[in-house]
Amino acid sequence: MTATPRPSTLLRHAGDKLAGVLLIAISASAFGAMAIFARFAYDAGADVYGLLSVRFVLAAIALAAVMRWQRIALPPWPRVLALAAMGGIGYVGQSFCFFSALNHAQASLVALLLYLYPVFVTVMAALFLKEKLTGAAVTALVLCSVGAGLTVGGGEGSALGIGLGLASALIYSVYIIVGARLTPGVHPVATTTVVCTAAAVVYVGAALARAAAGMPPQFPADAGGWLALAAIALLSTVLAILTFFAGLQRLGAAQASMLSTLEPVVTVLLAALLLGEQIGLTQAVGGGLILAGVLWLTRKGTAPAPVQQN
Repeated sequence: MTATPRPSTLLRHAGDKLAGVLLIAISASAFGAMAIFARFAYDAGADVYGLLSVRFVLAAIALAAVMRWQRIALPPWPRVLALAAMGGIGYVGQSFCFFSALNHAQASLVALLLYLYPVFVTVMAALFLKEKLTGAAVTALVLCSVGAGLTVGGGEGSALGIGLGLASALIYSVYIIVGARLTPGVHPVATTTVVCTAAAVVYVGAALARAAAGMPPQFPADAGGWLALAAIALLSTVLAILTFFAGLQRLGAAQASMLSTLEPVVTVLLAALLLGEQIGLTQAVGGGLILAGVLWLTRKGTAPAPVQQN
């Protein structure tokens, strides 16, 4: 006979699940608000180099403090160097494309285009890693492709903004595939700290080089802009990443991935409420198809395991 779980055990399990759902919801909401904070920072006079330099410097310092507080050790140095390369190339490229796209397209459009990455990861894994392309993956690919077409057609953005948004999703896909092979056995906070530190070094170096060439980075000209910048670093990066991994431990990759689809929904809603962006029927349907494709992948167990958020 199978022993019946005690009520206290069931309650504890239910409590863990609820806590996991809340943590992932907080993470997705914080990530989803990042594009909105970026728009406020840009409106206050910041540019991409100033914004991302501050973002990653503040995030690296905060994450290093978390590592010290929790006594989390760095992995061996060969792994640290590999993770640093992943951050200094992949994460820098993805973040640059994403935040640059926000200057040329609606925040809602950029967010929805980025969320094509699970399908890109699935296709790349089939092409380059010889993983089987299942029927669920093909269905998701069709849904997301049609959704992307409708989203682009219904959204407002230049060809450059749309191209940068797609490039962000493609680079993020490569980043996830590489990260899936480099991160096993490494504490997620240690991984994130190394990645953010490497990105900070690259962006500060780029900012100094541009300053030497007479093109210094631009920072916000008022307190509101600096608050938005701090929110990007501390809320939409540090808090979002820590709550994501905490929720992931309680729910597992599949459920965490499904709940993370809240992220672009938050961006779209906040863009409409705070930025006055108009969400037309075509874009709404397109975004819905993209999210449906991602959820279909996750439900069928073929979605890529989360490595690190944007």
